[in-house]
Order: sequence, then structure tokens, then C-alpha cells
Amino acid sequence: LNSSQPSKAGAWARKGMFVYLSKKIAIPHNLALQVVAWNPAQGWIACGGESGLLKVLKLESSSEGASKTAGAQGNLSMNQTLEGHQGNIMVITWNANFRKLTTSDQNGLIIVWMLHRGIWFEEMINNRNRSVVRDMKWSADCQKICIVYEDGAVILGTVDGQRLWGKEVKTQLAFIEWSPDGKCILFCTLNGEVHVYDNEGIYSHRCPIYCLDSGTEGTVAIAGIDWYIGASNSDNQVPTLCVGFENGRVQVMRSDSDDKPVLIDTQLRCTGLKWDPNGQTVAIAGMQTQAGAAADREMGVVQFYAPTGPLLRTLRVPGNNLRSIAWEGNGLRLALAVDSHIFFANIRPDYLWGYFSHTLVYAVLKKERTEHVVIFWDTQGDEKYTKYIKHVMHIRSSDDYCTLVTKADDSSGQYIIIVCNDIGSPVDSKYLHIEPLHVAMTNSHVVVASEDVVYIWLYKPSVTKAGSDLAAAASILGHNKRRLEMMFHIDESLAPGSGFHDRENFVMPTTPAQDPIACITATEHCCLVARESGVVHRYSLPHLGVEARFTIRCRAQVLAANCDSTRMSVIDINGLLTLYDIEVKLPDNKSAWEMADPGGNSQGEDVIGKQLDFERKDVWNMRWASDNPDLFAIMEKTRMYIVRGLQPEEPVLSNAYLCAFRDLQIQSVLIDEVIQNPESPRKEVLLDFETKSLRDTRDILTKVSNLKDAFNYVEANPHP
Repeated sequence: LNSSQPSKAGAWARKGMFVYLSKKIAIPHNLALQVVAWNPAQGWIACGGESGLLKVLKLESSSEGASKTAGAQGNLSMNQTLEGHQGNIMVITWNANFRKLTTSDQNGLIIVWMLHRGIWFEEMINNRNRSVVRDMKWSADCQKICIVYEDGAVILGTVDGQRLWGKEVKTQLAFIEWSPDGKCILFCTLNGEVHVYDNEGIYSHRCPIYCLDSGTEGTVAIAGIDWYIGASNSDNQVPTLCVGFENGRVQVMRSDSDDKPVLIDTQLRCTGLKWDPNGQTVAIAGMQTQAGAAADREMGVVQFYAPTGPLLRTLRVPGNNLRSIAWEGNGLRLALAVDSHIFFANIRPDYLWGYFSHTLVYAVLKKERTEHVVIFWDTQGDEKYTKYIKHVMHIRSSDDYCTLVTKADDSSGQYIIIVCNDIGSPVDSKYLHIEPLHVAMTNSHVVVASEDVVYIWLYKPSVTKAGSDLAAAASILGHNKRRLEMMFHIDESLAPGSGFHDRENFVMPTTPAQDPIACITATEHCCLVARESGVVHRYSLPHLGVEARFTIRCRAQVLAANCDSTRMSVIDINGLLTLYDIEVKLPDNKSAWEMADPGGNSQGEDVIGKQLDFERKDVWNMRWASDNPDLFAIMEKTRMYIVRGLQPEEPVLSNAYLCAFRDLQIQSVLIDEVIQNPESPRKEVLLDFETKSLRDTRDILTKVSNLKDAFNYVEANPHP
């Protein structure tokens, strides 16, 4: 049970986001937390729990910290205890526009707090003394608040405390949610139904529930409901209304009467769910029984899903009770209420960006427009070239060009691969019928893969000046020009003599892939394809052939190979980085084809795909040096490590994505800041680091009197 519709993963082409736990704050006296809420505009975090515990905290924002050290840890700049509640805090909601905080406890007491000269004061108090407040939500414009009590009483009030109307609903209530336009109010009943009313309190209809097994509707409680506010485009193709049940079943709808919602089975005991501030990810929190552990041993888990249903990432959280989650306003951190702690998780999104010939190219989806703005920023001359392109799905770069992959704007269902130069001018493009889930680019080829088909385009002749002469020469020699585009199915043997596999003769598969492609990478000499089972295929380039097959023991999310194609790095879906020896060493009596036979068990140490003795956790970005096969850099939490061979150097604090690594220097960019201010990025977002050997050589040259010592050092630490 994953989706009742054909997957429209389209623009979400399996975003490879990374998440890691970064900070933990303990609540005094071990008081258990019930709820956490993060003010999106001002960054205050309110948390409430047992015995009237209510605190407002503020972390130094990730952007403030980022510009200073590029590695944002975030210390507390506000830490206040709000006195007023006696019972356990049940509900906290922020009014971001008017800087107000509304809280309620198990005794039904509601307090509205306001900030005065840096201190939070009670502004209004209300107690119905009849029932407990189950939920309160402000409308999107923050002008009205709707309060629901467990006994079915509903009160609608204004931001200045006036009561607009009250109503007794015939059923017990658990949650309330506003529609983004403020015209409808959704009431969730205790037994798991969703009723839609207009904003005057007139009943309209019931929301259809499809994610539960038939016969169980009305018996499973709702764990959370969230309707993403920011969706202004009227064509509502993207699902924005998320309803989750305690048994882990979730449905994501395009409207409150959507009869074909996206269906998700999280396998969690769900405790809450929240959209990120961009509406591109929904975080679903809950507890999961650990396989192989004692039957009652549960672990906190947050799962991140794209609106169309694919699971993007899973975050495991230590503790006995994960009760509530809240996003930071920029979507780069998540707060989690676990037992008597607040955990913070950092999000490293998979932005659309690339870096080539001193140019940073990046795409940002404009809220008010349906298309991406794609900016080519010449970082040396500080010139910018802006293009508007619809449905940008991937950006990849080589040394001198970049590839944009987009969805055609017509109903053909085709995709377009565009190779652009550094001022954003297209130099060549191809139409493609397969869904481009994975893309890689080298200085000669663009490789695109769907779940089970790989397409390879030799674009180099079209960008070289002598391209036309080459093509002419090739045709005289009888090489068909079509060989510039090759296509094959992942299960094809590509055995010698089995044809050219050119695009024209390729027949699309009719059955879905049994073991889909998980990720790909390519170098000048080879193309590597990893499948979800852990099987990795190595193909030779430019003359296509299978060089090897081997298996790794993880589900890969990011593959990369070093500059001479002898080592491969893998970051798996849990952020674990591992290294493999992938050098093809042929014994004299065997062909590459026999070596690649997965049934043939090769003896000895020289087997391809041998895992090297290197492993790092919480890695979210890595880059091999383009001129030294032994060097690579990784981003691990908020630190950058340079690794030579298998030895890491001293880390540097950084939060920047790695752009390029050559001549012992690393260029990196604080892409978070660029994406948040795309029109006018500051030069300070570009950070350069040097390897230890380059720093040491420079130190020696400035300090030593005789050059012999310097030569000796350089000879001991050579660089090609």
C-alpha cells in the first residue's frame, strides 16, 4: 500500500536530503515534554509538559551562525520560564504575525502571552471549566483562532480577544485545521473522522479517508493533521493536506475532497506530522518497535516523505517517547520533544545547483511563479545571468559545462536534457522518454537513469569547435552518427557481439524493475550504477561494456569515484560513508566479461568491490580531488574533513557544500544562504580551504633558510 496513483515523482525526483541530530537541550527536573512549537518568523521555540512546565527558548539562527563560522551550532539567546499553568500543557500555538503565544493545559485553562521588553507576559486568560482543550489553530492570516474542546464545543475568536461565534458539535473532537484560504475549518473527531465546515460554522461534508483498511474507519484515532499554507497556485497538482492516524497510516490530499490521495503506510505508532515551510517534505514522527529487540522496546523515528509519497529519509531518535515535532522557519532544522529533552536535527537539502568554470548555477522555485529561476553566477566577475525554466529536476556539472534536466512543458511526458555554458546559453539538448531519476555528467558524457534504463549521451562533439569535422570524419569511417546516444536496460548482459545498444533500436521494458537503480555516477573511464539491493555494475566508457559486477552491503544514496576510477565512495541512506576498491585488474587468462560474471567466485585479495577500512557516520556531502586519486573531502555534521588515503586531517568547522577540489585546495559554498537570497548572493558565501600539506609547504617556505628542507617535505608529500 503505497499509492493509489501512478507515481508522479516528477519534480521530486527522489530528493536525496540528509538529516542528522545536532543538539540536545535538557528540561529541568526531568519534566516530560508534551509539545514543542517553533515560531517561523521570529525563531522562538515554545515547549510545554507536565506540571505546567512552559518555556520559551531561542537559538542563534542557523544563518547568523553560518556567516560567522559556516558551521552553525546555535547557542541559546533566550531561555524563559512562563508561570501560569498548573496542569500538564496540552497545546501550544504561535501567532507569528502578531507575536503572540497561545497555550492550554489539561484543566482547560487557555493563556495568551505577549512579549513586552523582552519578557513574556499573560495578556488574556480564559477557562471554560467544562472540558479540556484538544486543539487550537490560528488562521493563515493570523486574524482568527479556532479552539476545540474534547466535548465538542468550538469557539472562534479574533486576535484581540473578541468571540465571533461558538458552537456545540455533536461529536467529541481531537484536532482542528484551517484551509490555507481560511474559508473552511476541518474538525477531526476522537474516533478518526474528518468533518469539513465553513468559517461560519456551517457543516459542509466529510473528508473521505482511504488510507485505513476497510472496516476500520471510525475506530482508529487521528495522530495529526497539517494543511500546507504556502500553496497559492490554483492548479493544486501537488498534495498539501496531510492526515495521519495513530496506526501509522497517512494520506496526503490535493483538497479536502480528494478521492485519489497519496497513501502511505509508515509502520510507526504515529504521534505527529508537520510540513516543512516550503511544502516539499512532510515529517512524520512516531515510535517504532525495534526488530530483534525485546517486544516492548520502541525507538523514536522521524520519516521524511515527498508530497507524492516517496520516502526520502529516516531519522532515528534515542528515547522512550517522541511526542511532538516542529520545523524552523527556514526549513533547515527540526525540533523534537523526546522525554524531557528537546533534540535538534539539521536538514541538508538536496538543492538544485552545480559549479563549473568559476560559475555557480542554482535553481530556485519561485512561490508566485510556476517556473524555476535559474541563475548562472560568475563568481569571479560577479556577473549574473538569469533564465526562467519550468520543471527543473536536476543540475549536474563538468569542468566547463552544466546539464539541466527538465520536464517538457507539454503533455508529451518527455524530458529535456540541456547542456549549457557558463553564461547559461544552451549548446545542445536532447529529448528523452525515460523518467530521469538519476543524472551524472563528465567532460564527455551525460548519463541519465530511470528505475531500470540507462541512457548515455556523448555530448562532447557538439561542444567542441571541431565537432562538425569529427562527425564528418566519423561518417566516412562508417561509424554511424547515432552512436552518440546509447541506451540499455539494467538487466542486459551487454555481452560482446550483442549489438551497439544505440538509442534508435532500444525497446522500452514493459514490466517494472524488480531491483531498481538507486544511484549512479560516472568518470571519463567508467559509469557506475548501484541498485537498491546493493548490486553495483561498472560499465566502461566511451566504448560501452560491462567491466564488473559486485555487491555492497547497503542501500546507496550517493556514489562517487576518484579521478582514476580505482576507488568508489558510497554514502548510504543512513548517512554512512564507506569506500571500495573498484580497480579492474584482469588476470591474463580471463576476459572482463568472465570477471563480471556474478556466479564466478574469484579467489584472492584482488577481487573488485573490496570494502576498504574506512567508515564515517553522518556524512552528507563528499568530493574526490579531480587531480589526485588519494584525496577526498567529506562533510560530517558541521565539520569538513580532508582525507588522504584513509587518514583524515584535522577537521574545519563548516556548513558549506563542496564545489571543487583540485591543486590541494577546496572550494565550497554556503548554498543555504544563496538559495534564501538568490537574486543577490554575497561573495562571502564562497569559502576556500587548503589541505594540510599545502599549508605546511607554505609555512616551511616562509620559515626555512635553506630550500633543501622544503624540497624534502614536498618529496615526502607529493602531489601530481
